Amino acid sequence: MKKYIFNRILRSLVSIFLITTLIYAIVFTMVPRKLIFKQDSTYSKVAADPDKKINYENTVFEKMGYIQYMPAKELQQKASKIDDSVTVEANSTNESIYKEYIKSIGKGWELGQMPNSKTFYATREVPIYERVFNFYANLIQIDHPWKIQDKSNPDLERYIRIENDPSIGWSVVGSGTKHKYLLYANGSFPFIHQNFITLDLGISYPTFANIPVLQVISEGQGQKESREVTFPNGNTTSSTVNIYSRTYQSPSKADSRSKSLYDNDPYSNTQSNYKDPSMLEMSARIGLAGIIIAYAVALPLGSYMARFKNTIFDRGSTGMLTFLMAIPSIALIYVVRFIGSSFGLPDVFPTLGAHNILSYIMPAMILAILYIPGLALWVRRYLIDLQYSDFVRFARAKGLSEKEIANKHIFKNAMVPIVAGVPSAILSVIVGATLTETVFAYPGMGKMLIDSVKAANNSMVVGLAFIFSALSILALLLGDLAMTVLDPRIKLSDKGGK
Repeated sequence: MKKYIFNRILRSLVSIFLITTLIYAIVFTMVPRKLIFKQDSTYSKVAADPDKKINYENTVFEKMGYIQYMPAKELQQKASKIDDSVTVEANSTNESIYKEYIKSIGKGWELGQMPNSKTFYATREVPIYERVFNFYANLIQIDHPWKIQDKSNPDLERYIRIENDPSIGWSVVGSGTKHKYLLYANGSFPFIHQNFITLDLGISYPTFANIPVLQVISEGQGQKESREVTFPNGNTTSSTVNIYSRTYQSPSKADSRSKSLYDNDPYSNTQSNYKDPSMLEMSARIGLAGIIIAYAVALPLGSYMARFKNTIFDRGSTGMLTFLMAIPSIALIYVVRFIGSSFGLPDVFPTLGAHNILSYIMPAMILAILYIPGLALWVRRYLIDLQYSDFVRFARAKGLSEKEIANKHIFKNAMVPIVAGVPSAILSVIVGATLTETVFAYPGMGKMLIDSVKAANNSMVVGLAFIFSALSILALLLGDLAMTVLDPRIKLSDKGGK
């Protein structure tokens, strides 16, 4: 079994790598890069000035990994290594020095000149293979006591230890690390949090500009919310500060208020608390509710259809479920939405917002209805197949009633493959129901993927694709392990079988 799990994990990592690499290559080579500016209000402001426009474009392209960019001042500083008389002025002497410097560094660097000021700059197109390599090289971030190297703070302590922190209670805290709190628990989803190992999926742009992709989907949404916060100096006050998010900030950059609140602790850089849950939690709410409803309906329905096969109930149920499967998902969503709104349920999420349970009913019901037909028909078919198994014939020969056979033998064996599909079902809905969330303007991960594609937010598209593929593959492994828990006779191996 250990060998099977190791090989399965290895194959999973290869699959995730191939999927993410393919999507990365498609997004960053086939999508016109200038599309990322179509929802950037700042770009429209600077577009009237050709110099500012080029500088802004190059700065953003560098941030997104398309190019490397040296503006005039940086280029002058580096070219001074060849000739310290070089200036940023646009003249033939400086141009020849810059050309000599560009030639010396090679690697595809090209010299450019601003249209108006005529000042020089340099750019280098980053090959796609190099961009992919950089993505994976920076993907896994491990926090440790030597993570922070701040020359202005040479006396920074370096440790990781467990302590009863005055702000959040018992937790694993660090110094010299990027994050103050490395392991802690609170009332926010997913309730237990760690910062030892994090993922760097890039920076979101143009939507949620300059915010890490992982932070976008895991941070709260909506308006900022004030809560009672106990700061390291002992003061408890109402603040929007998310005290759990403390990260290192050089004391040379901290203001006097931050130094006072954090008792001169350099971990004074924080995020904010928001009224609405994160995209991840929002998708999890309707996803888990939908799966619970789907299994609660599909399992007994499929069981009764199998028990009373070929009766009016079985044929009618089969016809109804087949009809539901044949209806396009988008049509079914709008039908349920119309029916629900006639009963007073909100037809779009923002009507009542995240703090009203009525906002979640229709999205959760739609996810359940979309999942029930396939699951119920699969349960029916599998239970009918089991009715003709040898162990069922033996149970009948012993004189057991059909009810006892169904409950004690058939259903128990049928649960093995059904349980195997539970992790996949749960994780698939947690990562987001794209159509449902889009129609209901529901602020979850599924809608975020559509919005990111529309806005050409390439980093977000790649980041979400990585998360979706990783969770999907993880779910398959968890399903296999769940089968072994339910039925110890199952021995996982590369050869299969029991």
